[in-house]
Amino acid sequence: MDAKGSTPLIHHYPPGFRPRRGLNWGFLGLLYTSYYMCRYNLSLANKSISDEYGFSKTDMSSIIGTALLAYAFGLIINGLLTDRIGGKKAMLIGAVGTIVMNVLFGVASFWGLLWLFVAIRGIDGYMQSFGAPGMTKIKTAWFPKTERGGFAGIFGLMINLGRAGIFWLGPHLLSGFVIVGLIQIPPLHWRWLFWVPSMICAVVAIGMALVVDETPEDAGYPGLIPLDLDDDGRPDHRTCVPIREVLPKIVSNPAVWVVACAYACTGAVRQVVDQWFPTFMQEFHHTDLNSARFLFLGFLIPAVASGGSLISGFISDKMFRGQRAPVAAALYLSETLIILLAAQFHSANAAVLFLVLIALTANSTHSILGTAAAMDIGGRKMTGFALGVIDSFQYFGGALAIHYLGPILTKGWDNYFYFMAPFGFVGFLLMVLGNGVIYRGSQR
Repeated sequence: MDAKGSTPLIHHYPPGFRPRRGLNWGFLGLLYTSYYMCRYNLSLANKSISDEYGFSKTDMSSIIGTALLAYAFGLIINGLLTDRIGGKKAMLIGAVGTIVMNVLFGVASFWGLLWLFVAIRGIDGYMQSFGAPGMTKIKTAWFPKTERGGFAGIFGLMINLGRAGIFWLGPHLLSGFVIVGLIQIPPLHWRWLFWVPSMICAVVAIGMALVVDETPEDAGYPGLIPLDLDDDGRPDHRTCVPIREVLPKIVSNPAVWVVACAYACTGAVRQVVDQWFPTFMQEFHHTDLNSARFLFLGFLIPAVASGGSLISGFISDKMFRGQRAPVAAALYLSETLIILLAAQFHSANAAVLFLVLIALTANSTHSILGTAAAMDIGGRKMTGFALGVIDSFQYFGGALAIHYLGPILTKGWDNYFYFMAPFGFVGFLLMVLGNGVIYRGSQR
């Protein structure tokens, strides 16, 4: 029995279950990967947009920050909706929304109006916020607690696969390429960074709609994953529940707010790196986006971040029996020290090394707190809203950081790394002081 007296966790599944779960997870993961290709395209287009229309870094921060804020508020709203309508519908709604908005962002290049870019990217941010609650709600139904850290690591892998995909594809679109040695594609306008990922997302969404089941029970595998308990301590078979039931239980859980505040610190560092590192390498280190150094960095950041997500999830599952805070505390402290060390070096090679290490720590806390901890707290019935609240703080923190960073970067890049350090240290303190609260606030 687990600590709450629920059904014993199953470690030996019947034939066919793991392959079916893998297929389910694969299509969900690929769809979320394509979400990220439709999200991180802006970081590659940042300098091109700025140069073409004369936008300042503060202007570009307005586009980025609006999308982050819309995503943050959307997570709260859509997290509640996801618990009501189910994860599959939520993910498909988000996919349609981001496809349309990315196409429109490319079309808006013909006018070059700042307010239009801000508005379209803001709507896109809201639509993309259906993705994480939807995916995680489905996964909570398919994974017991002692496997969720590992899933969170794989979740991080799919996110980073999306980043790696656009960081590989994007420079080729901008510089031109050859298809199977026969068809020469000339350098394309930056608007294609938004149109091509939309096409990829559309194809994957169709496959996901045809293949994915919401729960193991829907796929013909009942009784394998522990159910949530109702107020009387009896197993509750529901996965979609009324908002009036979800809202008070999640809002009144102190663990949600401790994890959320720490996650804001993760978001600040993660967004400062992800949204600005291509421009940092271009302007401060004079690195071309199609150079071997940038392509190597574009590969290393998601690759190492994926490894960190997988390892941290495994450690929290197996060594700490599903506790996330001790692992997160170590990551936040390491992140702070790495950031302070990064500020002391000014070569391009050092920048590559430290950006990769910072991405490793930030994405590891991203996986085990925003995904695994939210699943632990929300359970099958309420993961959508639990993740929505917690994940929203990542983007509130990111939007706040981007807002204040824009004017700082307008003056120069000298404080780029120093700006991130306080966020890592605050995250460390929250995990150390809030460990007991998080443990008591988890369902199973």
